[in-house]
Amino acid sequence: MSAADASLCGEVFFLDGFAQRQWDNPDYSGAIISFDKAEFTKKIHEFHASGDYPLVDGYAPFCKHLFVPNFAGAKTSTLKITEENKKNLCSGYSARIPAELPVLTRWFPMEAVGEPPESKMLDIILYSREQLIKENQAMDAKHAAEPILPDAPWGIISIKAQDAAYELPMQPITMMRNSMIEEGGSGVRVDRAQYDASVAYWQDHAPIIKGQPNGD
Repeated sequence: MSAADASLCGEVFFLDGFAQRQWDNPDYSGAIISFDKAEFTKKIHEFHASGDYPLVDGYAPFCKHLFVPNFAGAKTSTLKITEENKKNLCSGYSARIPAELPVLTRWFPMEAVGEPPESKMLDIILYSREQLIKENQAMDAKHAAEPILPDAPWGIISIKAQDAAYELPMQPITMMRNSMIEEGGSGVRVDRAQYDASVAYWQDHAPIIKGQPNGD
């Protein structure tokens, strides 16, 4: 591991390459993070070590959440759909990474609805190191080389900027994709109750995107 990579890893967490799109891609279709990567990783360790921000169970045993105050200045990435703004909704096909299947998504262009405010909280989504190795191996045929992961037990795979200090439903298409590990998912079957809750939420919300969507 290079010195630069080592700065993105601590005893408990490391910043996975999947999450680094939120720094490196200016058109990322979610919360864009401008806070220094190494300092961000350090801050997450500090929050967790304080004892005030425990890990919260996610949708599968390998998934956890850490809800912390928004110290990074990240902007809210979703907007409630109303009669006034629904005319601004766009739709199209996109993929998060080249190896994945493109999926149909809808979004609000930022230029149409304006820049959103900073969120109150960050939802730090974590996958176990073992799960990330499993997913990387499943996608290995589509990658030039399987990434080498740090030894820390939990990888930060996504950061959601939101006001709630609890998990908001992932999009229905994300649940569908997660059921196909060979296509970039986690291999978890769709839970009907969770899917219905996702539909109920995302029927009335859509992400705000600067530029073009990238599958999220």
